[in-house]
Amino acid sequence: MPEQLTAEARALVQRAQDFATRELIARAGAPASVARPEVVAAARAAGFFGMTQPREYGGTAASTLTLTLVRETLAANNAPFQDAVFGPGPGVLAGVGEPLATSHLAPLLAGRKRAGFGITEPDDAPAPTRARIDGDWLVIDGQKSYVTGGADADFINTLVQIDGQGPALVVIDTDLPGVRLTRRFSSIDGSHHAAFAFDAVRVPATHVIGKPGEGMPRAMRQIGDTRLLIAAQCVGLMRWTIDYLTGHLAAPDRSGRPRGDKEGVRLRYADLRIHAFAARSMLYRTARLADAGENVVNEAIACKVYASEQVGQVVDTAIQLVGGNALTDDHPLSILYRRVRSLRLAEGGSDVLRLNLARGILDLNKGRI
Repeated sequence: MPEQLTAEARALVQRAQDFATRELIARAGAPASVARPEVVAAARAAGFFGMTQPREYGGTAASTLTLTLVRETLAANNAPFQDAVFGPGPGVLAGVGEPLATSHLAPLLAGRKRAGFGITEPDDAPAPTRARIDGDWLVIDGQKSYVTGGADADFINTLVQIDGQGPALVVIDTDLPGVRLTRRFSSIDGSHHAAFAFDAVRVPATHVIGKPGEGMPRAMRQIGDTRLLIAAQCVGLMRWTIDYLTGHLAAPDRSGRPRGDKEGVRLRYADLRIHAFAARSMLYRTARLADAGENVVNEAIACKVYASEQVGQVVDTAIQLVGGNALTDDHPLSILYRRVRSLRLAEGGSDVLRLNLARGILDLNKGRI
């Protein structure tokens, strides 16, 4: 738990808290076009921006625990522009050789190119996205949907079935002939996604990330890292919500007594603190196991499922205890309710992840939980 942190780690938490107050919350309401570049510059100066980037590219490659500490602290402030604090990570491009290291990874980390991640086919897709080999080229046909940030992406790391070789992650530049942006849409949480069609798109065979057949494991490693990121954000948002609710319940109602004096209210309030404590304990234990070199795929699944479900319950209960004022569009709990609902589907829906965890134990005899 955080109570076991070293003095250095506690100092990092305080730095993150100061940064959230000084650089993020202070810019609430500012136009994103103005605020985001300012936050990026401040994050670089404070040493946060490079935490997610490899050392060979000028980053600091922070540990899982370090990233968890900062992410949870920022989320516990429900601060705007949090996504501008950390620099782009390598994602599935981690460790790639040439030519991708120069043509795509380096400009991605430098912020000169943007990447999307295309793994999901739309429900009406007739078949998975496929590629046939034509000499030194791949010719790709198919569709992808829910490509996060795809409408602004310069390239998409795309899961493709290569004929005779299996699944592979392939870098597809969005300006190539045959790449069509077919739809841009937003989700309930305000995030933006895109759908693409690939019509006989010719891509150099050197754009395969790693080797054919490695596509799904590489994609799953990227998704696994993101699951722990989501869990840290959920835990921080639980803390923010409970702090907000604590202030509300301490204030007097019309009778002059604190709103939290009612037994029914206290029972619900205690439940929220219990669930937040459990989620936070899971998160920090998993972060330490990851830094010790353990395979934490199941632990990350458990953290993501539990934290994303409980943050939804915490916000929902807080709205119930605050009352009708919390239902207005501009109330912070109403805004947060829409944000956290999507997290139960991000990087794998809760029941899909439950089945994955069960399969690991029952069918593969792998995992500890």
